[in-house]
Amino acid sequence: MSDISNIPPSSAVIPNEAMDTRSVAEFTEQAYLNYAMYVIMDRALPHIADGLKPVQRRIIYAMSELGLKSTTKPKKSARTVGDVLGKYHPHGDTACYEAMVLMAQPFSYRYPLITGQGNWGSPDDPKSFAAMRYTEAKMSAYANTLLAELGQGTVDWQDNFDGSMQEPVTLPARLPNILLNGTTGIAVGMATDIPPHNLNEVVRAAIRLLKNPELSVKQLTQSLPAPDLPTAAEIITPKKDLQAIYESGRGSYKMRAVYHVDKQEKNLVIIDALPYQVSGNKIQEQIAKLMIEKKLPWVVDIHDESDHENACRIVLELRSTRVDVDRVMSHLFASTDLETSYRVNMNMIGLNGKPQVKNLKEILEEWLVSRRQVVTRRLLFRLDKIDKRLHILAGLLIAYLHIDEVIRIIREEDDPKMELMSRYDLSEIQANAILDIRLRQLARLQEIELRTEKDELEAERATIQELLDNPESLTNLIIEELEADMKEHGNPRMSPVVERKEATALKESDLVPSEPITAILSKAGWIRAAKGHDVDATGMSFRSGDSYQAHVRSKSNEKIHIMDNTGRSYSIDAHTLASARGQGDPLTSVLKPAAGASFEQLLAGDEQQRIILASSHGYGFINTLGNLETNQKAGKNVINFDEDAKLLKVTYIDVKSDTADEDQREKAAQDQIAVVTSAGYLLIFAIDELPEQQRGKGNKLINLKSGEEVIAVTALHHEDSLTVTAGKRHVTLKPMDLANYTGKRGNRGSQLPRGFQNVNDIEVAE
Repeated sequence: MSDISNIPPSSAVIPNEAMDTRSVAEFTEQAYLNYAMYVIMDRALPHIADGLKPVQRRIIYAMSELGLKSTTKPKKSARTVGDVLGKYHPHGDTACYEAMVLMAQPFSYRYPLITGQGNWGSPDDPKSFAAMRYTEAKMSAYANTLLAELGQGTVDWQDNFDGSMQEPVTLPARLPNILLNGTTGIAVGMATDIPPHNLNEVVRAAIRLLKNPELSVKQLTQSLPAPDLPTAAEIITPKKDLQAIYESGRGSYKMRAVYHVDKQEKNLVIIDALPYQVSGNKIQEQIAKLMIEKKLPWVVDIHDESDHENACRIVLELRSTRVDVDRVMSHLFASTDLETSYRVNMNMIGLNGKPQVKNLKEILEEWLVSRRQVVTRRLLFRLDKIDKRLHILAGLLIAYLHIDEVIRIIREEDDPKMELMSRYDLSEIQANAILDIRLRQLARLQEIELRTEKDELEAERATIQELLDNPESLTNLIIEELEADMKEHGNPRMSPVVERKEATALKESDLVPSEPITAILSKAGWIRAAKGHDVDATGMSFRSGDSYQAHVRSKSNEKIHIMDNTGRSYSIDAHTLASARGQGDPLTSVLKPAAGASFEQLLAGDEQQRIILASSHGYGFINTLGNLETNQKAGKNVINFDEDAKLLKVTYIDVKSDTADEDQREKAAQDQIAVVTSAGYLLIFAIDELPEQQRGKGNKLINLKSGEEVIAVTALHHEDSLTVTAGKRHVTLKPMDLANYTGKRGNRGSQLPRGFQNVNDIEVAE
């Protein structure tokens, strides 16, 4: 729609001769463009001068013509709708009435233009309003800011749809209603979404711009930081993102419900305010659905306690007082409409009559131009009235000076008007003014009253003329009027602007209770889970021909990591494992290992838990359990080694937890790595010598000779003892004994004592 301004107005009439010679395609295109322009200009988009769409403007004007001021008694809504349709807006009565209802709902409009009596809808169901034959309405006090100067020559007028009467093109708004109440609308090829704002903030920004036209949008947002909607819910969009919206005129912002925990019953969470136009019934339905689907195990009940004193009071009953309320609410913010995003598209019809998306400064600048024009026309209108009255007063003063002769002329002359004009050099207007005075008034005409009125009018004329001649004085007048209206109609911000952490929906595993389990893997690749950690995994029954392979102690809400013999890792949720009461399920039913691969090890724990991955060829590296996690059924490659090598048992690197002091805990961390070979050589080196990486072959651990391989790797503290197992025999090497095996990573190490060189395993002595 870039060259939409070149499209002729919808009222343009195409001559019959031209239509007869046009092709169907050309005629259809022109007709559609005319329709598009009509929808854009006369239906969907607001005008920057008064912030109203045509139907809204006509409703307000019709109510003013009916005398429905804020100080009078209301009349049936059907009366207003009838006048609007019959005189100005020949469209459907339902659409007209709905537009009228919207302007009367305090939960829809930040500053309602209509005060209604009867059922005008509710926040839970804005369309539950009664029919227009039942409701009554009048204009609000705020609506007076749109109409106060209407009869003072301030705006242009146009014929109504049938040419029988006139209606204003725009209303002479004393405040920038385009920002105060905002609007939404969908046209052909374009839309508008202008949020409402706080009156005090908008006026302050406008006054600042009047005083300093060089202010940037960023500086204006210091006075006007964010939208202000008719709800106490929080606006949580960061400040820089809000500034970007006002700089471009486009974007989006988020609102989040406000809640608190009951002071007496700690397991009750009370939602006090919902985002703009979010229904409480819908929120309850969404939360109830999560509860039914068992995706909200912490909430046991929800009920609505809203009443006339508390417009919004939705109560959530938690399972216990130990539930993390902030975490639960963050989940609800991410999963329901308790947090809602709103689009901003500040598209409006400007003073040039063309639709355009404008930034904050452009809106305020253009509205101030409109306001200056209105004030100037109002002053000129008043100046013209004063000049006419002064002209008449001059004639009346002449009549006073010759009162007896004037009375005689009126009584005796055949054409008193012409006689007065010729004898006293009066204009026709002055002569008519004298003749229009009743004889009683003419006889009592007093010079002092006439001269007093004349002096007052001349003083007022001088003031107006000074305002018109001095732009700075006119600016000061506009500022004074803005401040007066701000004092009368302004109120504090309703929607607080607060920066919050981003809401995150809990994972499925987070919804599972944290219970201890033991996962057991068989040689054939079948897996199951038994409750508790005191489980004899090796003594459990297995399928015929199958036997124990590995087990790991974990929790029901954690991930189980599986390593196969090719160095690939797989991940599976612990709570999805089959119960140990049966034989379990084959891992191949949920995972897709490569042909010939077999599952060998199970791992579980914190994502930051450090581990040692190593192969029998003497290469390895440090990794973390978090790096083993994957959603791929085929797993992911973690450690590389040749086909004739094998993955060694993965070793955890522990931090001893027998001290509460964190510094001491770090000092107690395992700081050495022990490596033993099939030839009975043992090497112990500092753990810092082995780098940490996410995947790969790793670094050389120990120097191997031909045919030799690494049997086991473990981590230990320099004060730990090491147990070496060779067949059925074992020996424990004390820290002073281990000093003989200490060296640099990649060295050969030293040979174990005779009888223990055919080593099977090494482990830290308890």
